[in-house]
Amino acid sequence: GEGDMNRVQIVFSPTGGTQRVVDALTGGWEYPVRRVDLTDGKWEAAGIELEREDLAVIAVPSYGGRAPELAMERLRKVRGNGARCVVVCVYGNRAYEDTLLELADGVEKQGFRVMAAVAGVAEHSIIHQYGAGRPDQQDREELGAFGKRILEKMAGGRAETPATPGDRPYKKAGSVGLAPRADKGCTGCGLCAENCPAQAIRRDKLRQTDRGKCISCMRCVTQCPQSARRANGIMISLAALVIKKACSERK
Repeated sequence: GEGDMNRVQIVFSPTGGTQRVVDALTGGWEYPVRRVDLTDGKWEAAGIELEREDLAVIAVPSYGGRAPELAMERLRKVRGNGARCVVVCVYGNRAYEDTLLELADGVEKQGFRVMAAVAGVAEHSIIHQYGAGRPDQQDREELGAFGKRILEKMAGGRAETPATPGDRPYKKAGSVGLAPRADKGCTGCGLCAENCPAQAIRRDKLRQTDRGKCISCMRCVTQCPQSARRANGIMISLAALVIKKACSERK
C-alpha cells in the first residue's frame, strides 16, 4: 500500500530556490523523504536505484530555458526501475521554455513514469529583483495544494502521463558566461571550492574560476561567508535590461 512507498527528492538546487519550491510542494506529505543532492560537486550515483512502488520528486532550475546539463548528466546515473515521479522545474519569473519537457524526457529514459509536472517560480539566481522573495506565501499555498492533489492521484491509481509544455528539439542551450570572481574580501576559507557543483574552483587558486567548467549557478556567491564573490555587475545589468519586459508581471 501507500505506506510501503518510499518518497525520494532528487534535487539540483545550487542557490536554494529549487529546494524551497520542492519543500513547499511536498510540505503536506507526512513521512520522511529521502534526499538525493544532485548539486554535490563530489556527487556519486553509486546505489541510487528506485523501486516500482516509490515516488520521486525530481527537480532542477531552468537555465536559459533548458535543464542544466550537469544535472541531466548526473540523472543519467540514477535508475528509476518503473518508479513514479513528479518533475519540477523552477525559473526566475521569465520563462521555463523547454526545461520541463527536457527533464521529463530525461527521467523517462532512466525508467521513471512521470505522473505530474510542476513549474514553480523562485527568485532569479543572478538578477535578484526578478521573482524577489519567491516562493512566497501565495506560491507555497498553491504548491502545497498541488502536492496534495498529486498524492490523491497516486492513491487513486491513475497513471496517465500529463502533456508537458515545451518543444522538441529543445531550444539551443546558451551559456550565461558569468563566472563569479573573488574580490579582496576573500579570506581563503575555501567554502566556494568545496561547494561548487561543477568543481570549477580550485582549492589552491580560489581567486580564479575555470570558465570552461563554471555553469553560472551562483552557488559560490551565496555560500561565501564574506560576500567576497560576485559576477560582473555590468553584464548583470545588461542581462537585466534584456529580460526586463518578460519579467515585469507575476508568472
